[in-house]
Amino acid sequence: MKLETVDYRAENAAEQFVQSLRDTGFGVLKNHPIPQELVESIYKNWYEFFINGQKNDYHYNVETQDGYFPPDVSEVAKGHTVKDIKEYYHVYPWGQIPPELKDQILDYYRRANEFASELLGWVEAHAPKEVQEKFSIALSKMIEDSEMTLLRVLHYPPMTGDEEPGAIRAAAHEDINLLTVLPASNEPGLQVKAQDGEWLDVPCDFGSLIINIGDMLQEASGGYFPSTTHRVINPTGKRQESSRISLPLFLHPKPEVVLSENYTADSYLKERLRELGVL
Repeated sequence: MKLETVDYRAENAAEQFVQSLRDTGFGVLKNHPIPQELVESIYKNWYEFFINGQKNDYHYNVETQDGYFPPDVSEVAKGHTVKDIKEYYHVYPWGQIPPELKDQILDYYRRANEFASELLGWVEAHAPKEVQEKFSIALSKMIEDSEMTLLRVLHYPPMTGDEEPGAIRAAAHEDINLLTVLPASNEPGLQVKAQDGEWLDVPCDFGSLIINIGDMLQEASGGYFPSTTHRVINPTGKRQESSRISLPLFLHPKPEVVLSENYTADSYLKERLRELGVL
């Protein structure tokens, strides 16, 4: 089994995309409206940001979670004990952003959010009626004007040989949010766990867009859309000398949105962040 790439311009793109999400938890799109040159420029500019000392001027705010997270506070994936090998920056439109990077990254944030709203519309339109009825409001409305949607700029540094035993770039985990929208990285390594337990390589053709289901959509759909386990494995050979930049957009509903009889978006998020040790 492998993940197939769906052509956004195809007549049945929405149906193919949602079927891929349903089968694997992931969908891969080509010929989508996010400009590749914008993504390439962001990768280049933020790589420069991560390799100079300026990043330390933007240390994250504990209360609001915006800003730069150094490697020593990197996440420990749920069920794991070793920190991931990464550093990252949390971008919110209302948060701290380096002035020279702000206009470009917020342009991407806006474009990706608009496109994501369309994808949520696809998901809802191609869900069975009984699943649609579980949604408290339209999926695209859940993220409308949300200040919780997070754009994370990730830097996985080159391997040094001194990594903690058992540490990988991103240990196996599921995302918390509704959908995650991710341009293909500048380096491979992303894998998804298939239903039979096999790890599948996610296509990383530059210019592709990778979308996966998060726990909140699984909760809101009563499990119909599975939140899929994924990871970023360590590189081998010459690739160990290269950084990897990644740009996931985590679509979060407004805090008051009802996901299920058990959770609002806010209560669900806080529960998960406590499990991760972030709160």
